[in-house]
Amino acid sequence: MRLTEQQQTIIRTAVTETFGADANVWLFGSRVDDSQRGGDIDLLIETEQVDVVAIARAEIALLTKIQMKMGEQKIDVLLDYPSRKKRPPIFAIARQTGILL
Repeated sequence: MRLTEQQQTIIRTAVTETFGADANVWLFGSRVDDSQRGGDIDLLIETEQVDVVAIARAEIALLTKIQMKMGEQKIDVLLDYPSRKKRPPIFAIARQTGILL
């Protein structure tokens, strides 16, 4: 995995602060593969929140917190929540190939 312990802690803390202690965060994509270089940070957030407006606000807050602590980074976030109507195949791929932080 190509995230430092400090980066992992920053991400986990930001997820807990914005989505709650019951939220899970998965790192997936190129940052999971130690043989690759560069790449954005791909995250799948699983939350029990159901209010889509609150979820959207939490996503903005999450990205802001991470950027403030880690500096400018390209971060892609997928959000999974109970009231989500469709789950694109990338959600299953993220869980299968990703690492739970």
